[in-house]
Amino acid sequence: MDLNADLGESWPRWESGEDSALLDIVTSANVCCGTYAGDADLMRATCEAAVAKGVTIGAQVGYPDRAGFGRVHLEMPSQDLADEVLGQILLLDKIARSAGGMVAYVKPHGALYNAIVDDDVQAQAVVDAMQRLHTPLPLLGLPGSVSLSIAEAAGFRVVREGFADRAYTPEGRLVPRSEPGAVLHDPKAAGAQAVRLMGSVSSICVHSDSPGAPELARAVRSALESAGAELTSMT
Repeated sequence: MDLNADLGESWPRWESGEDSALLDIVTSANVCCGTYAGDADLMRATCEAAVAKGVTIGAQVGYPDRAGFGRVHLEMPSQDLADEVLGQILLLDKIARSAGGMVAYVKPHGALYNAIVDDDVQAQAVVDAMQRLHTPLPLLGLPGSVSLSIAEAAGFRVVREGFADRAYTPEGRLVPRSEPGAVLHDPKAAGAQAVRLMGSVSSICVHSDSPGAPELARAVRSALESAGAELTSMT
């Protein structure tokens, strides 16, 4: 089982030591590519720390929407979206390689992640971007996402992901953040949810922008290991 976290999104969190603490807990780091948050210097600092701690680096790609932190849906022409996603991956990979690592997978962020669960046009744009890479990379996504179906059909490896700190609808989708109870803050509850997800996913996510994220991530890791999971990177 892989345990991942969204990182490189905030200088205050980096300077507080919270992001670094998460890198001691997770096996994969979804590094923000500087478009919806962060910047090249924060990407570099995060990649250097991930390499030093033996954590796999993934490209967290999102809409070019700093005002909405990438959590507001954007309608974009397919070619523009594909170009945007490709550019983000290539920039992070260049920075990761300068730090002695490389981008090993792709994970969409926020509104883009949720959009390509059902939106086949935007899902195809993301896969089109990945097809322009020299090295095929795995795509993370919610089980049942159209993006994963399109990626698999194109020959990509896909990784089905669950969320320890997000509430689910009865249909297996994520409860919108605008609704009460959408985010789980209790470490014990998050750990229990991660254990329930075992068997249906191969990677579990915790969010770095939740209050007390390192404590929650430790609880999730402990719960998974207590349930017999071996924590290792997806790649």
